[in-house]
Formats: sequence, C-alpha cells, structure tokens
Amino acid sequence: MITAKLAQFASSLSYTDLPPQIIEKARICILDFMGVALRGSEERSGISALRALGTGQGNVMVIGHGRGSDERAALLNGIFAHNLDLDDGHRGAQLHPGACVIPAALAAAEAMDAEFKEFIAGVVAGYEVAIFMGLLANPGHRERGFHTTGTCGTFGAAAAAASVMGLDFEETVNALGLAGTQAAGLLESDHSGSMGKHLHAGRAAHSGLISAKLASEGFTGAESIIEGKEGFINAMCQSPSGTPETGVFHIGDVYLKRYPVCRHLHSALDCALEILEMTRFSASEIHDVLVETYEVAAEHDNYSPKTIEAVRQSLPVSLAILMEKGDLNIEDLEITSDVRETASKIRIMVDPEMQGMKNRRPARVTVRLRDGSVHTAFRELPSGEPEDPYTWEDILEKFALLNPGYRRDKLGVLRGAWSETTSEVISEVLD
Repeated sequence: MITAKLAQFASSLSYTDLPPQIIEKARICILDFMGVALRGSEERSGISALRALGTGQGNVMVIGHGRGSDERAALLNGIFAHNLDLDDGHRGAQLHPGACVIPAALAAAEAMDAEFKEFIAGVVAGYEVAIFMGLLANPGHRERGFHTTGTCGTFGAAAAAASVMGLDFEETVNALGLAGTQAAGLLESDHSGSMGKHLHAGRAAHSGLISAKLASEGFTGAESIIEGKEGFINAMCQSPSGTPETGVFHIGDVYLKRYPVCRHLHSALDCALEILEMTRFSASEIHDVLVETYEVAAEHDNYSPKTIEAVRQSLPVSLAILMEKGDLNIEDLEITSDVRETASKIRIMVDPEMQGMKNRRPARVTVRLRDGSVHTAFRELPSGEPEDPYTWEDILEKFALLNPGYRRDKLGVLRGAWSETTSEVISEVLD
C-alpha cells in the first residue's frame, strides 16, 4: 500500500537518519526559500493575499509581515515563496516542493516549539513524499492538466507537518488521507498568466498543515487515498510507469533557479546568455533567433503576454528581455517596444532528438546577426540542476540580490544551528 509506505517513512524519519550531504542540501533549500519568500512577500499577489486574509492571531512567522496564526502563515508563506517563479523544483517530479513543504513544516515547528533539527527532518520527509508523488503521477498527471505543485505538494506538506509534530504511523496515514482529498491545482491557472498558480503552493502548504493537525486529534482520512479504486492515481493520473523508490532522499536531486520564470525556459536562457557573453552583441544587431527545444518548452510560446505572470511563462518574451538587458532579473520583466521587436525575431521549433531526451530539458539557441555571423549554444540541462548544482555561497548571493541591504551575516545561523528551536533560528534570520 503506497499510502502506508509513505506514512511509515515520514513517521519514522529522524534527524540522525540524515546523511551529512542531505542535511547540507536541506539547509541550502531552506536558505533559498527564505530569500525568495522574503522578496515575494513584497509582490502584488502576496500583498493582495495579505490584505484579503490578514495574518490571524498567533506567534508564527509570516515572512516580511510579523507574526500570525500557523494556518495563515503556511498559506501566505507558500504564496510568497512561489510568486516570483524563483523557488526550487524537481524536473522528474515536475513540481516545486519547497514552496509547499517548507511553509507547512515551519508553521508546525514554530507552533510546537520544535528544535531546528526536527524542522530539518520534517523538511526532508516532506520533500521525499512530494517528489515521490510527482514521480509516481507524471507525466500523465500533468498531461491531464494538473499542476503537480498544488496536488502532490499537498501530500509533501502533510508529511512535513506530521513529521515535525511527531505523529505516529496511524496518524500520519490519516494526515496523508486528508491531504489527498484536498489535493488541487490546474495548469490553466499557470498558463493563463494568473495568480492562481501562486495560490496552488499556498493552499498545498495550508492543506497539508491542517491535515496533520486534524489527524493529531483523531480525525481520519482514507488509508488508500493514493492507490484506492477512487483514489488519487485512478482519479487524477494516467497509468503510472512504475512506483518510485522511497527513502532515497530525493531532496538531493532538487534544482535551484537563477531566472524568475518557468523552469522550462531556463536552458534556452542559459544558451542566450552564453552567446551574449562570448560575442557582446546588442539586441539591435539581431537578424533572427532560432530556439530548438522539447515540446513542453516550445508550448510556452505566448508572444503577447498581458501580465507579469504571463511573461514568466513566455519563452520568446523572456528570451527577448534577456537579450535586451544582458540578464533576466525580477526588475527586468517589463514588455517595452524594443522587447516586442526582439521577440518578433524569435522562432521556436520542437527538435525530435531533444524530444526524445528523457528527463532532460535541452535547448539550442542560434542567433544570426545583421552582419551575417551566426552564433550557437546548446544546453542539455539548465544551470542549478544536481548535475551542475548551486552552492551555499551561490544561494547567499541570490539572497542578497533579491533583498538589497539585508545583513548576510545573519544567515549563518541556518547552517550552524543544532540545539536552537526553530523559532529562535527564524527570529534571528528574519526579525
């Protein structure tokens, strides 16, 4: 039984079970989450959610906005972490685990006054379950129109909160059962360029947390919610190709992001940046650009996005901005007449060979300049993948770029905390 298998893993995992490299990766993911969510707390969808819902009453960190209730903190922090499209992800599972798992684990840890070590163990448990579910469900789940971050992320959030709260096996089964019946998120929200995409992560964190809280008080959930006749797999997925392995610490395979746009665009952006750095051409010198890539990336072909959220899903416009600006940062997501002109020169094609490169995210960009010169770059994977990982220092730099004026020396506690409570560590970082 898959539900029982995941519950057994999450309820039995402790900090002492974690290899040093997994602890280090978890700390890097937490650092990345903090930097992205702190900046995301200032973004339009975050402010809108805050105004609509408030922080509630409590002493749990609502990043960038003081303290509030555990449930409201989980929801808001999930929105903050996902609204920049800069949060971590897993390419095989096709989801962003950190924005769902960490807010739930953090809310539970602060509410329980849990040690930071217990928080880390909960984060690892949550990543494991979320990524397992994404690997199990996809590609068929995505092909049916579901956003895996919102759906499978709910399971991960429940596992994380249950782990931090010390729920036993039976209680964790119930938490996962309750999470599964709340799992939701449609890709129409993503690809229409709406803020609904941000809500997916927030609701996953919130639903996971309340699932664990309900289970802790004896509220029951379906013990076969994943594999049952009318459970998650049969209702929301096509036939899975096989059952992934559990307990292999999938957090080690998580990628971290450089550009604030959909991950499927990153290989092409890396290629364009490589060409720019080699040739130092200006966008006005471009005659045309050909992007050859795989089908899912090529489908991100909106040449006239109407919102910032839609720009984040547009390969031609994101690429045009990078070629105009020389990079692609949060402050650059503006559609000017020059960007529109450059985007109009970009052609996107599906390359059959790249389409066949299973579980890779390849792109080739060819730029032809007005002087007749041609420049090409190819990436099999974007930067930041586990094959080419970002380090603690890289993410420190990302944190500083996102949050100018922040004292970087405060972040060392995330790497050195051993016996401190989670609240003590988070207060030192963010208060």
